[in-house]
Amino acid sequence: MNPTALLHHYDSGQLWSAAPSDDESFDIAQAYRDALVVRGLRIARGEVPRGFKIGFTNRNIWQHYGVFGPIWGSVYHSTLSFCDSQGIVSLNRACQPRLEPEAVFGMKDTPPANASLDALFDALEWVAPGFEVVQSHLQDWRFKAADTVADGGLHARLLVGRKVPVGAIAANVAQLNAVLGAARVNLINGEQILESGCGANVLGGPLLALQHFLKELRACPGAPDLRPGDVITTGTWTDAWPVLPGEQWTGEFGAPLSDLKVTFE
Repeated sequence: MNPTALLHHYDSGQLWSAAPSDDESFDIAQAYRDALVVRGLRIARGEVPRGFKIGFTNRNIWQHYGVFGPIWGSVYHSTLSFCDSQGIVSLNRACQPRLEPEAVFGMKDTPPANASLDALFDALEWVAPGFEVVQSHLQDWRFKAADTVADGGLHARLLVGRKVPVGAIAANVAQLNAVLGAARVNLINGEQILESGCGANVLGGPLLALQHFLKELRACPGAPDLRPGDVITTGTWTDAWPVLPGEQWTGEFGAPLSDLKVTFE
C-alpha cells in the first residue's frame, strides 16, 4: 500500500483490505519512510504539524496487541484541540476509535543533541492531561508493529486539558519523574470506572517516555526534530477503550494533573 493509498484510507475512515506487513519485505524502517511521505502530503495540502504522539510505551498492553516496543507518529493542527476541563471531539471518519488517557508535554525549546534528562527537563514548558483517540485501519485491531507505524502511529485525535507549568510542579528532573510517575488516573465511561492506571506505566514515567522517543526520532532518517511549541503525548496509562458518538468519558487524573472530560460526536 503506497502513501497516497494510506492517506486515502485515513481521510475516508475505511478499513484496509490487507496489512502492509503481509509483504515480508515491509519492515519498521519502510513504514517510517512511508509515514514521512504521508506527512509531506498532509503538509502540502495545508495541514500543519503540531507535534508527535508516542505509542506502545505501556508495557502492560504489549502482549495484548502483539507490539513489543514504542512507536511514534505526527500530530497536526487538524487533529489537535485544547480545553480547560471539558471538550468535544468528533469521531467522524475515525476508524474503530479507542480512547487513551495520557500525559502531554509542551516544548519551550529544542533539546540539545544527546539530551540528558536534565536538559530535556529544561526544554519543557508545560504538562497537561490528555485524551488521545487512536484508530486502526486493520479489522479488530490485529496488526504488526510496522502496520501501526504506517497507520500514522494509530493517531486520530488529541484533546489536551489544563496546562500546568513544569516549574510549578517540580524544581528538577528527579522531582518531575517522581510526581508524574506516581500520578494516577481513573478512566470513566459515563458513571462507570473501567480501569485505573498511573504515569509509571509508560516506560517508568512520561519524561522517560519522552527521552526514549527523542532518541528514536533523531535516529530516523528524514524525520523532523522537536521544535519550540511542539506538543507530545507520551502514551496511555491504561488499555485503549472503544468509544462511540454520544458517549461522555472522564479521566480523573491525580495531582499535579486535573480531571478531563470529553464528549464524542
